[in-house]
Amino acid sequence: MSDTGWNFADVFETLADKIPDALAQRQGDRSLTWAEFDRRADGVAAHLLGTGVTEQDKLAQYLYNAPEYLESTFAAFKAGLATVNTNYRYTADELVYLWDNGDVVAVVFHGTFVEQIEQVRDRVPRIHTWLWVDDGSGPCPDWATPYEDATASAGPERTIAPWGRSGDHLMLLYTGGTTGMPKGVMWRQDDLFGALDSANRNRLPPEPDLDAAGERVVKPGPRNLPAAPLMHGTGLFNALSNLIVGGSVITMEGRRFDPVELLDTIGIQQVNSMSIVGDAFAKPILRALDAEPDRWDISSLRVIVSSGVMWSAETKAGLLRHNPRLIMVDALGSSEAIGMATNTTTAESVAASDAGPSGGAGGGAGGHTAKFVLGPNTRVVTEDGRDVEPGSGELGRVALRGYTPIGYYKDEEKSAATFQVIDGVRYSIPGDWAEVEADGTVKLLGRGSQCINTGGEKVYPEEVEEVLKLHPTVADAAVVGVPDERFGQAVTALVEPHPDATVDEADLIAHVRTKLAAYKAPKRVVPVGSIGRAANGKLDYKHLSAAAAAAITGAGTSPA
Repeated sequence: MSDTGWNFADVFETLADKIPDALAQRQGDRSLTWAEFDRRADGVAAHLLGTGVTEQDKLAQYLYNAPEYLESTFAAFKAGLATVNTNYRYTADELVYLWDNGDVVAVVFHGTFVEQIEQVRDRVPRIHTWLWVDDGSGPCPDWATPYEDATASAGPERTIAPWGRSGDHLMLLYTGGTTGMPKGVMWRQDDLFGALDSANRNRLPPEPDLDAAGERVVKPGPRNLPAAPLMHGTGLFNALSNLIVGGSVITMEGRRFDPVELLDTIGIQQVNSMSIVGDAFAKPILRALDAEPDRWDISSLRVIVSSGVMWSAETKAGLLRHNPRLIMVDALGSSEAIGMATNTTTAESVAASDAGPSGGAGGGAGGHTAKFVLGPNTRVVTEDGRDVEPGSGELGRVALRGYTPIGYYKDEEKSAATFQVIDGVRYSIPGDWAEVEADGTVKLLGRGSQCINTGGEKVYPEEVEEVLKLHPTVADAAVVGVPDERFGQAVTALVEPHPDATVDEADLIAHVRTKLAAYKAPKRVVPVGSIGRAANGKLDYKHLSAAAAAAITGAGTSPA
């Protein structure tokens, strides 16, 4: 057991001993018990150690949702390695940036990504180990090792690296967020474990106690379905938090979000909890339920947790019509800060909120959209470090102390900007601006930067603008987020063409898709006479956002 804090591998091994025959993971017809989960991870860890990795070398996971994602995470932690999540929508240049920045030496990948990897292998010479996960898309390339072969590499004892395990060992969670190019948020395992366990009623002590971890699990825990990708914090953190209480993780087989498959899976697998990304997921689910209200039995589902994008009160109320026992937790958090604030909605809180102004006090902001109750370690601070006074109308940034990351990997400047010391206490301040109401609840206003949040994905405008300006017809460009019913914001480009050039919307969107992940490409392109840069080269994004929205809806005047 680590003497530097909680380590996930130690906890998972303890639970595998306690409930060896209980379900740990399931996808379609594939099921893994906790004993199998543990043993297969031993094999992968042993294989990685056999390739000559050293303590805290980086393993990248280039995977869709599948049992191999959490299994390889477990294996990395057994071997004392750090994990690097990889967005499977990335293009070649983005993959090279990520894996180079993350100092990745090994990659576990689904077979469908062979072609993309072959485009970049010579550009990432540090990577010496490739583990191929068979998904029926083709044969294993000669430069990779079948993942199933690696799972069979374990010796008679559990796999432990020569350097052992530590609560200081890292998980790197790469995120765009407000940081520009993706940056690796460095979570110590001890801090991440503490942050995730803090939501449990029966919490474990701050110091590692594996006997207590095992005694807490008296029977198999709940079944969790990460509807959000495991490559993102929303899906991964919820899955890990379910595993540390002896639960199981159910992943869907489809690789695109399908509300019908999700609802089928909930009924068949008797799912108890689910993680989503706001209305981007919840609205399609509600539409499916409304269209066929008698098709699905979702009575097993008790908790839905959302983070990353707006989850409207109207959508929550609609879901309650189909399952009045639901507890819906809208969590204000990010890769850099878990549990800053919550908005909990139940049938009781909605009824109390509807009863009048005094209702909803016990329901965590009464289910109102973008209104949250701060956590015990959270405050809203002005730029000079003062607390925002409730009801003052003053704006501040949400700051979290306690279990927080130690910084961004290899980026001291960004780390200093986000992780600050106030009154002698270290806080994580990712950039969420908010107003504190007179009753102490927090009204979330959004990120202070121009970062666009589209369906939970973070898009940095300058990155897209630079790609647009590489097109021969484009003189200048601005990228903004336009309100979107499903995704929260839709990436929208305002383009100033060269003289005598014509803006071809489809061509420009296709051009961006050749350079960046598809979700970063504009959904709409609006031609303008001038972008309107100031003398200092800056853009008025507020005006541009309004102009783009007006042009798309046909309201108001053209932005040109």
